[in-house]
Amino acid sequence: MVLPVQAPMTALRVAAAVCLLAALGACANIDSGPNHSPEEVARAAYRDDGPAELTLYTMVDNNTGSGAHTSLLINAPSQRVIFDPSGSVDMPSAPEIDDVLYGITPKVREIYESAHARNTYRVRIQTVLVPSGVADRAMRLAQANGPVGATQCTSATARILRQLPGFESVGSTLFPNTLANRFARLPGVQERVLREDDSDDKARAIAALEAAQPNQ
Repeated sequence: MVLPVQAPMTALRVAAAVCLLAALGACANIDSGPNHSPEEVARAAYRDDGPAELTLYTMVDNNTGSGAHTSLLINAPSQRVIFDPSGSVDMPSAPEIDDVLYGITPKVREIYESAHARNTYRVRIQTVLVPSGVADRAMRLAQANGPVGATQCTSATARILRQLPGFESVGSTLFPNTLANRFARLPGVQERVLREDDSDDKARAIAALEAAQPNQ
């Protein structure tokens, strides 16, 4: 008996692997540098007077439409933070410990969003109001998560979300667009897309934005 040739299946697997790596490329091999000290984080802590909310950020490649990165803003009763797993944001005004950014003032929030919107990427921004206890739990889960490995930004964010009451349906996934689409189906989600046309240099964008908005 002659066995069927398995090459086509192997080719399919290789193609699938290539697509997976391409989709997760922006989360890969990121070194966000050493942690800041607890004292620096405590000094920077910012409490927003608005309602408790979660905001899911999805960075989308303008050329391919593929999701490239996922992060989560958490407006908890005690302070506002951003869980930026395997992210590359380095801002003096937003000290970081284990992929959690602190000191998320309105200025820092605007800079964070704008720095990710470039001529190569747009930012899908989805916000939902939550009970204070849910936001507080999300923040504690983010703080306890620890640093996230390359390509795991979406997986880590989904893992936190599905532990929250009302968010169980997001499940688990490695793909930013998949998580965003599931998040969009939750009740009360409001969505907008941020597009900008500056060059693909996040560090330069952050420096320029911080210089343009002093003492805010």
